[in-house]
Amino acid sequence: MRIEPLLGALSDPTRLRIMRLLEHMELAVGELAQALGQSQPRVSRHVAILCDSGLAERRREGSWVYLRKAIARGSDSALAAATSRLLDAAEVEDPEFAARCAEDRRHLSAIRARRESKAAEFFASHAENWDQLRAMLCPPEELEAKILTALGDEPLGRMLDIGTGTGRIAQLLADRADHVVGLDRSPEMLRLARARLQDRPAQRWELVQGDFNALPFADDTFETVVLHQVLHYAHEPVFALQEAARVARPDGRIVIVDLAAHERDELRERHAHARLGFSDDQMDGFLHRCGLSAAEPLALAGEGLTTKIWIARHVSALANAQS
Repeated sequence: MRIEPLLGALSDPTRLRIMRLLEHMELAVGELAQALGQSQPRVSRHVAILCDSGLAERRREGSWVYLRKAIARGSDSALAAATSRLLDAAEVEDPEFAARCAEDRRHLSAIRARRESKAAEFFASHAENWDQLRAMLCPPEELEAKILTALGDEPLGRMLDIGTGTGRIAQLLADRADHVVGLDRSPEMLRLARARLQDRPAQRWELVQGDFNALPFADDTFETVVLHQVLHYAHEPVFALQEAARVARPDGRIVIVDLAAHERDELRERHAHARLGFSDDQMDGFLHRCGLSAAEPLALAGEGLTTKIWIARHVSALANAQS
């Protein structure tokens, strides 16, 4: 990162506002335009300058382009940290800038609400045929067999199934766990999961309504945490993985089952996918930021889509095991 392009990028008030917004969440260029009240072409020009300076990074998924604050590494870290401190101080000491940033953040709330509303509408309208939709993405019986193989003989202990949906994965793994907690934000899904699990001993399972970005559990609660075909609904996957890492015990496992990176853009509209799968490098980066590490993923090819299984552990636990 060079100082002259960096200072040039920070010389425009719109770009300063963009950087403050990116402190809070990754945004599509169209969403940035909505938050700023400016045209998308104009915002795109500002985005290009920020990316050229090294302050921001673009990521394309199908026809959408997302922008995030650049992850500083090595010699770039000092300048990136100084930039963040400068903008923090500007909000404290410049009342006009602070007021504008506060207004922009109020628009972020509306963007989050629209995202959540769209996802909620999808889940509500598709609750009863969710198993069929899963089958479209990957053959369920083959995938389930591979999940069991990946988990091996190690006990599951107390298990959390994040985004349990109809409860199929909770049902699949219940006999190998001491206790299963299924979490979903949709009451319709939880009703279906309850019907699926009702024949099992009541003390062995429970269902909780909640959000994967703010899990309603204490730290170090579960030996096994599962995210089965859930992470591609997360606009900020790192937030969901950080929460999964938080509630997992230090020696626990986090099982991520999701789609490999693809270009099936229609899944965004037809099935409310926020992410078009994940590359291995992308997943490794997310896990690293959460203090996690995963072995080589297992892969299962389907009808035009590949599903992968990552088994992640806390880096500290892996280090202790090797010492």
